[in-house]
This record gives sequence, structure tokens and C-alpha cells, in this order.
Amino acid sequence: MERDGDQLSARPALETEGLRFLHVTVGSLLATYGWYIVFSCILLYVVFQKLSTRLRALRQRHLDQAAAALEPDIVVKRQEALAAARLKMQEELNAQVEKHKEKLRQLEEEKRRQKIEMWDSMQEGKSYKGNTRKPQEEDSPGPSTSSVIPKRKSDRKPLRGGEGFSLARCQQRQRCGSPANLLED
Repeated sequence: MERDGDQLSARPALETEGLRFLHVTVGSLLATYGWYIVFSCILLYVVFQKLSTRLRALRQRHLDQAAAALEPDIVVKRQEALAAARLKMQEELNAQVEKHKEKLRQLEEEKRRQKIEMWDSMQEGKSYKGNTRKPQEEDSPGPSTSSVIPKRKSDRKPLRGGEGFSLARCQQRQRCGSPANLLED
């Protein structure tokens, strides 16, 4: 019996020692990291609230879609709206294609007209390059461009090392003084 009494009296001492250890450990932990723990708990609470509202909205949307899929009237209306949108887009595309075809026809007609003018001018013995005019030039009431003389293509070919370039260099050397001229003086 004495053992039972010793065990009972010893037990509260162990429990108080364990409580003291727990108090010291938790106290030092809170003293060191208290604010971090408080802010992380607040952050977790806010994140949990946001996620729970989004999860509820997602579930509700899923239920609405499932209910809408079951109602044939809504499905038929969606399909009709989709078909109408496709038809409208196809009509717009067809209109754009027609405009493009008309533009191509006009360009081909203009080219054909220019070829006819070139042929006529060649038959008359005139130069066909100067007589062909673009429609923009015909419509514009500005000054005539026929008095403008086209630029003559240069005969100079710099990659071949043509004569013109080497003569200019020789003339510059004579003015500035070439090494040969400097030795003569």
C-alpha cells in the first residue's frame, strides 16, 4: 500500500514538472517567434476564406452547367446562337473575299490597259516606257511629270575598281603630295 501512496504523491510532482517544462518551452517559443506565428495565422485565415469562396463559386458554376445541360431548350438556344454567329462571320468573310476579287480584277484590267497602250505606242514608233501612266497620275491635277528627265544610270562599278575611282585617287595624291613627290623635294 505504501507503494501506491508513494506513486500517487510522486505523480503530481512529475505532472507539475512536465507543465513547467511545457510552459518554459512554449513561452520561449512565443517570445522568440510570437509575431511571426500571429501573422502567419492571420495569413492562413485570409487565404482559407478566399479559397473557400472561390471553391463555393466553382461548385455552384459546375452545378449550373450540369443543370443547363439537362434542359434541352437551353441547349437548343445555345446551338442556334452559335450557328447564327458562324453564319454572320461567314458572310463577313465572303464580303471581304468579294472586295478582294474586285480589287484584283481592277488591277488586271489596269495591267491589260497598260499593255494595250504599250503595244499602240510601239506600233506608232514611240517609246513605250514614257507613255504609260498610272491612274493616280492621270487623276491628280498637279504639275506635269513629263518634263522631268529620268536619271541616267551610273556606269561606275565600285566593286570592280573602275577607272573613275582610281583617277580621283591619283589626282588627290598629286595635290596632297604622294610619297614619291615628297622624296623628289
